[in-house]
Amino acid sequence: MQEALPSDVAALDALELLVVVDNETDTLSSVDQGVPQIPEIFSLAARLPSIRVAGGHEAKEPFNHLCCACHGFSVLATARRGDKARSILFDVGPYPDVWLDNARRLAIELARIELVFLSHWHFDHSGGIPKVVEVISRARAAAGLDPVIVDVHPDRPDQRGVQTPAGLMVLLPEEPTFEAITAAGGRVAKESDAHILSEGMFFASGAIERVTEYETGLAGHHSFSGDEVRPDPLIMDERYVAASVRGRGLTVLSACSHAGVVNACLDAKRHFPDHRIDTVLGGYHLAGNAVEERIAPTVRDLESRISPRIVAPGHCTGWRAKAALAHTFAPGHYAPSVVGSLYRLVAE
Repeated sequence: MQEALPSDVAALDALELLVVVDNETDTLSSVDQGVPQIPEIFSLAARLPSIRVAGGHEAKEPFNHLCCACHGFSVLATARRGDKARSILFDVGPYPDVWLDNARRLAIELARIELVFLSHWHFDHSGGIPKVVEVISRARAAAGLDPVIVDVHPDRPDQRGVQTPAGLMVLLPEEPTFEAITAAGGRVAKESDAHILSEGMFFASGAIERVTEYETGLAGHHSFSGDEVRPDPLIMDERYVAASVRGRGLTVLSACSHAGVVNACLDAKRHFPDHRIDTVLGGYHLAGNAVEERIAPTVRDLESRISPRIVAPGHCTGWRAKAALAHTFAPGHYAPSVVGSLYRLVAE
């Protein structure tokens, strides 16, 4: 297996991460000084026109433009280097109507999304792909641009679910097919190894090495292919995306961290040994009885082995883990992911 080298990945002048889908909405909590997170309402207030003058001051109405939260994850990542800007969509979330409505509220230019990257085959990340790809494809065609690339792992299951200790199999809806993505106008790229995206603006991992003793996958998880069902706790099709900003280090997008968020960061450090880990954005998957015992060692190792500049947990992290992470990393290094948030990472 030939893996992409750090020299293949460009040092960026800036990286913007816009959360389009996440489980939570919170536009009112304060942000610590120096943390590069912009709450949704601030972006709206800057963008929306005034509707009246009140006491000599402009008045705007942002609250009917706020995004909606749902169980899922999607981030629009825009890399800037010189006069070049390249945008990729990291996961889509489960429901195309939620993604499209939030994209409208966030004023996203659909035609500039050149690639959709699927972190792993789970419906809360993949379900919206066909319809969202169709809409993006129409926008790109109207602008005279190439079809959108849809980067997926080739080992696609038909469906997935988790068996509870009582024996009940709790199923996710069926996964979108390669044929449905192609019919929507996407150009499917099946990738299992590490590779670069968008002319080296982003790095996409291959299989994530499992190093820690406590990050042992998702207990009870099964994958279905036709009539076959098999235990699949490790979910080896999971991948992350990373990008390097000059002077700041390497940002890691880890949508669910079934491999373990520490393992994902260690894998990124293996590929980029001379880089500090900057921001770790995504689901840390520390919610639920089966995994909450991992909270303490995860927080310990994030602090001692990874030392990220910013932890930005969202989606499937869970409130207990978020509280533990905030206790360790706040103030100054804690910026939880919520829908509509913008992280603006600028070269130092």
